Amino acid sequence: MPVTAYAATPHAGAQQSQQVAAATGLDDPAKKEIAMKLVSSAENSSLDWKAQYKYIEDIGDGRGYTAGIIGFCSGTHDMLDLVELYTARVPGNALAKYLPALRKVDGTDSHSGLGSGFVSAWKTAAKDTAFQTAQNDERDRVYFDPAVKQGKTDGIGTLGQFAYYDAIVMHGDGDDSTSFSSIRKRALAKAKTPAQGGNETTYLNAFLDARVWAMQQEEAHSDTSRVDTEQRVFLKAGNLNLNPPLDWKVYGDPFHIG
Repeated sequence: MPVTAYAATPHAGAQQSQQVAAATGLDDPAKKEIAMKLVSSAENSSLDWKAQYKYIEDIGDGRGYTAGIIGFCSGTHDMLDLVELYTARVPGNALAKYLPALRKVDGTDSHSGLGSGFVSAWKTAAKDTAFQTAQNDERDRVYFDPAVKQGKTDGIGTLGQFAYYDAIVMHGDGDDSTSFSSIRKRALAKAKTPAQGGNETTYLNAFLDARVWAMQQEEAHSDTSRVDTEQRVFLKAGNLNLNPPLDWKVYGDPFHIG
């Protein structure tokens, strides 16, 4: 789907073109705000995503601590990257002294060298606008921007780009069978993207089917309501541009964006 469409002006002999009814992408500021709220509804049972900078806990999924606006994990490297970025920008911050421990536990669910002191330091750092900005920047670099870029390459609109984003947030990207790239490959085996000449709705259904399969491979992700009663709802309604009002449920809890 082209991001911008042009049509000839109605004036005879006119040489210019005018922009008409261009669909926005997920990187449109208003759509990005919706995306942040949708993810927060699933990750934190709240639409107030900015309240999640201070969030931190071990949810028992084998990834160590999960924290912040996008669920940075001590066991999956993205938390380490975040704290390294923050420390490069603000040396001597509350989290800096935990960098050696974060490097040691990376790839495991261990709390060794972290514990309650680290949890307190995270909450302290979360009050610093520089740390909030670092969380935003890492979210965009690792998750949001790659999802939107791939979505636009595949010719899918705002809803599809969000489906990509939500998948890469939960599953990450890599070579394993449940990564974002593997989910996309599984979908491509069933349907063509719009960029390949396929139907957008058909392709997105195939992608969501593949996403549900990936979620079901891990007990911690086995509740598929963020697909079934959220993304599927918008897709069945034909809301490919993710236009409000939006009504959905996650884990049985209702949410609304007007």
